[in-house]
Amino acid sequence: MIPIGDSRLIGYYGFPRRCLIAGVREDLGPDLELVDLDIDHGAPDSGLLPVTTCRIISNIMNNAILLKDRLEVIIAAVGEGKCDRGRNISFLLKGMGLSVIESRFCEEEWEDRELVFSTGMGTLAGRIDRIMASVTDPSISSDQPPKCLPTHGFWGVPPNDYRILDLFPPTTHLYGWIRCVEAGRPSDMALESFVDKQVPTVFFTQSFCAKQDLAHYLAEKYGGIAVDCHREINDSILAKVEAFIALS
Repeated sequence: MIPIGDSRLIGYYGFPRRCLIAGVREDLGPDLELVDLDIDHGAPDSGLLPVTTCRIISNIMNNAILLKDRLEVIIAAVGEGKCDRGRNISFLLKGMGLSVIESRFCEEEWEDRELVFSTGMGTLAGRIDRIMASVTDPSISSDQPPKCLPTHGFWGVPPNDYRILDLFPPTTHLYGWIRCVEAGRPSDMALESFVDKQVPTVFFTQSFCAKQDLAHYLAEKYGGIAVDCHREINDSILAKVEAFIALS
């Protein structure tokens, strides 16, 4: 949610290094709100990127252009924890005069946080939101969901359109980059490619995302299904996922 008004903001995308986030907040003041530019906040299309651009990357550009007069700085994840397009967008935004700090999350800064929400019980949307909030607020939650054995799996990144998440039972475990974020290891390929072998899993990516390569490989390896969508989820994808969950 973008704060209403003309207050100054700190933008970020991906999972920047925690020390950079803390340093920027210390320099600019703790009262400046942080805005996740990955999310679709309803910004108009900037028209600056090809139509085949991953929807999450388009969100970053559209939000940055909409908020350019309010953003003090953008903290941009550009290393292996994001993708090359994250690096490209950083280059473009700097060329447009925006202040950008690039973040490369190195292995030495990996954490080993407990997977409370990835392996807990509850709605996928609620648990994913809690995990993504930990990027800027890593404090331990006192409101933790009960643990459960997985009946299904959702692998990937937070979708642009959350409606697909409503199809999954509350006993669905979260895998992929979402799990990496909760663990504090956004560039850990071994953790990102892990799934419980016997758990029927949907491997989700946005269309034109580099993670499609990994999703299709893992879906073949573990007998899951790989699905992707460009902008909003359509009925065909919803029906495919719903049938997979019902029959598995």
